[in-house]
Amino acid sequence: MLRRFWLLFAQVATVCVAALFVIATLRPDILARVAGKNNVVLVQEMVPSLAAPKIESLADAARKAMPSVVNVYTSKEVRQRNPLLDDPLLRRFFPGLSEGEPRRATSLGSGVIVSSEGYVLTNNHVIEGADDIQLVLADGRRLRATVRGSDPESDLAVLKAEGKDLPAITFGKLDNVQVGDAVLALGNPFGFGNTVTHGIVSALGRNHLGINRFEDFIQTDAAVNLGNSGGALVDSGGNLIGVNSAIYSQSGGSQGIGFAIPVSIARPVLEQIIRDGEVTRGWLGVEPQELTPEIAVAFALKDVDGVLIRGVLKNGPADRAGLQVRDVVLEIDGKPTRDGPALLQQIAGLTPGHQAMLKVLRDSKPFELAVIVGKRPKPAG
Repeated sequence: MLRRFWLLFAQVATVCVAALFVIATLRPDILARVAGKNNVVLVQEMVPSLAAPKIESLADAARKAMPSVVNVYTSKEVRQRNPLLDDPLLRRFFPGLSEGEPRRATSLGSGVIVSSEGYVLTNNHVIEGADDIQLVLADGRRLRATVRGSDPESDLAVLKAEGKDLPAITFGKLDNVQVGDAVLALGNPFGFGNTVTHGIVSALGRNHLGINRFEDFIQTDAAVNLGNSGGALVDSGGNLIGVNSAIYSQSGGSQGIGFAIPVSIARPVLEQIIRDGEVTRGWLGVEPQELTPEIAVAFALKDVDGVLIRGVLKNGPADRAGLQVRDVVLEIDGKPTRDGPALLQQIAGLTPGHQAMLKVLRDSKPFELAVIVGKRPKPAG
């Protein structure tokens, strides 16, 4: 009798456990209601219409932009200096020592066709000093090019290719670019030819890098390597938003931090060089300094808005207008000056001969100052 009761109990327990397993698997919400209201059960609902969105291909953007990106091959004549010339004793006894035989040095880079008439935008450091420039198009054509003009302070240059009806890229707008947007970097890394890499916009408005005089870089993690300089950074529509210029690297290779000159800087430089052969910028003759919290306290300023003037060139435009050392420039023509690079950028964008209105803080008192903008002198060398 006891054995029969034990078998019955075992069968009932087995059925209950099996039923509990089925309910826990198929209807866990029933157990939640039985256990109490404080337990929360999350159930994944497999609805096709609510599945993760499919990532759209960027092939159309690449297909649109690639024909406009060219490989730039440059060469120049250099002389290998004879190290024996550094020894004055050897020079005295061997007056026939020479600088050495000339040789051709070659380099590579990238460029972007910006006009069907053959104008190509690239970096100044790609073509600097070159006496022979060859462009190779995506379709394999090879064209000779000459330098139309260059601007070392923004590291941009414009070439004129010997060709017509070339595939020109379309320009995008920096105002439409946001951190996190997908971008493509196109260029000629290591001489491999037209190559596309993919990434996002990592940051906007990067300056204080010490690369160029005028900086407002787009930072991207799209792979940029040796030879990519002067190539295109395009948005998901295949429109040019920047010119790849530099990378941060401890190894010489891409480490996910690349910098591109934005179209907001590149386009005005391009248009001026095509029109005039050079870039003309405004100039006030001032030396700015960042207004740190420590300096603000020392000058008894309530906040750190604006840029401190550390130096004023004698008889320069700012000096003639009455601007003084220790003045704080808050605005130029109604636009706030957030830091030193922004101040220089705003001044550079002014037209020489134009009267600019500066909002200035002196001894904690604001006032306005009218300055006749001068023409920025060419950089030395």
